[in-house]
Amino acid sequence: MFGLGVVKGFGVTLKRFADTYIDDVKKIPSRYAGQRGVIDQGPEDTGIFTIQYPEEKRTLPERFRYIPMLLRDDETGEDRCTACGICAKVCPPQCIWIVRDKDENGRPITRPTEFYIDASICMSCGLCAEFCPFDAIKMNHEYELAAFDRYPKLVYDKEELTVLVSYYAKLYPTQYTEEEKARADKAEKKSK
Repeated sequence: MFGLGVVKGFGVTLKRFADTYIDDVKKIPSRYAGQRGVIDQGPEDTGIFTIQYPEEKRTLPERFRYIPMLLRDDETGEDRCTACGICAKVCPPQCIWIVRDKDENGRPITRPTEFYIDASICMSCGLCAEFCPFDAIKMNHEYELAAFDRYPKLVYDKEELTVLVSYYAKLYPTQYTEEEKARADKAEKKSK
């Protein structure tokens, strides 16, 4: 028979279309009710789910990663980065540049004076965060980085990349508590 595939395809489309309205009627108030700004679509939701993008955004999973960020301690106000350069060495597209600080005698100090990430070539692999021995670099959830000019808008410096540890704790609550527990255990073992 000719056109049987077209009829089957139309049937699937019609079923999906009907499922959208059936799903909304099952959940009164609708899944759209009271959700302004952030939309959460669970795996049990079926049918077409439209999000009005700039005004409404999906909730991001905790393990989502996009662009790296540098952490600064809330209490001390010091950066965790020691300018060791491991992140720059393991970066596949080589988009990280670090310049180590020097004292008045010209000897290197364990902090960066300059830290740059070129977001236009960063592939968001997370290797820099994974290999950092000081937990100084983590992956951010910020994904709206569009710009008309690549340079200087998509090359982020140390000030643009640095966030407080409390911001990281808000983005990754379970990972943060695991890291803090491991850090406390390590400090306790060191004190004994």
